[in-house]
Amino acid sequence: MSSKDKSYEKGFGFGLTSGIVTTLGMMVGMMVGTGSKAAVIGAILLIAFGDSLSDAFGMHIAEESTTSERGGGHVWRATLSTLFSKILFAVIFMVPVLTMELWPAVILSIVVGAVLISIFSFYFAMKQNARPIHVVFEHLVMMFVVLILTFGIGKIVDMYFGNVA
Repeated sequence: MSSKDKSYEKGFGFGLTSGIVTTLGMMVGMMVGTGSKAAVIGAILLIAFGDSLSDAFGMHIAEESTTSERGGGHVWRATLSTLFSKILFAVIFMVPVLTMELWPAVILSIVVGAVLISIFSFYFAMKQNARPIHVVFEHLVMMFVVLILTFGIGKIVDMYFGNVA
């Protein structure tokens, strides 16, 4: 695989994973903490654009730190593929939230996110000659740990700040 392809793949993989896990975590936390569809939609949009730009900038700095070629093509390929894939994978969760009640929309989003993470993890494992079942399981466990933690944080926010205007 060429370095060009590796740059795109690195950015895509990071954007996909971060876009899915960050968005789902925020959706779960906001749903439990506020119960507000508007708050969940706002959080998705903030992640899709603000956090995507931030992550792409982080990828840019990380790529520059590992090369002597400042601002080289591979740096920009990783940066832009991170940006666009994170926006895409964050925004797809708008569809269920806009078309369904909040709880079912979040559940469907979690299922879709788990399927997408599983597909990418399987692909990654095959490229690395690793056992796909182990890689998929490991990545899904990490995703669900994030979701459990954000659920708990959402409950704590609701318990302590639910009545704050």
